[in-house]
Amino acid sequence: MLITFEGPEGSGKTTQARLLLEHLEKSGIRAILLREPGGTPLGDQIRDIVKHVRDLNPTPRAEVLLFAASRAQLVDQVIRPRLGEGYVVVCDRYSDSTLAYQGYGRGLPLDEVECVVEMASEGVVPDLTFLLDLPPELGLSRNRQEPSPDWDRFEEEDLEFHRRVREGYLQLARLDPHRWVILDATKPIAELHASICRTVEERLRKAT
Repeated sequence: MLITFEGPEGSGKTTQARLLLEHLEKSGIRAILLREPGGTPLGDQIRDIVKHVRDLNPTPRAEVLLFAASRAQLVDQVIRPRLGEGYVVVCDRYSDSTLAYQGYGRGLPLDEVECVVEMASEGVVPDLTFLLDLPPELGLSRNRQEPSPDWDRFEEEDLEFHRRVREGYLQLARLDPHRWVILDATKPIAELHASICRTVEERLRKAT
């Protein structure tokens, strides 16, 4: 099973992905946690380029192709092999991030972004996606209260960009309600974790 976590900046998806991995491992389930972009030597270098290196200023089209290159490498080298070995793969962001950020956020034509996404993922679609939803103002405020040591280009985008990203996520979730589970990311971490674990356990039971 491929489980992905999506959400705007400061939504807590990284925390919840890590907590789910710990829960799965304690339950005796083979699982692996990945992040996008990244997860391979090539992907980690692309991550620095698109998120943390100042003054490179990739254009929106260059940006979407860089994310796609990282994902293609991750799918081929890690995700597909681990799924074939029976692992539960937990991924902090995946293809829906590209649609939300570069499609809805940057305003690139969605049909073109979808083609790039499909090529990069090579048909590997999440079985379950958690959307940790919250107002972008709150998410950005959270990140500024606990700043990362690495400068992040996306956190410096204006509020309207982040609002478009959020609306993009909500639209994607509406289009595929079976795959997506929308969670209120303003709720306590423990409450969200418990809800996520219940949902994953139910889906795993149905899959066996």
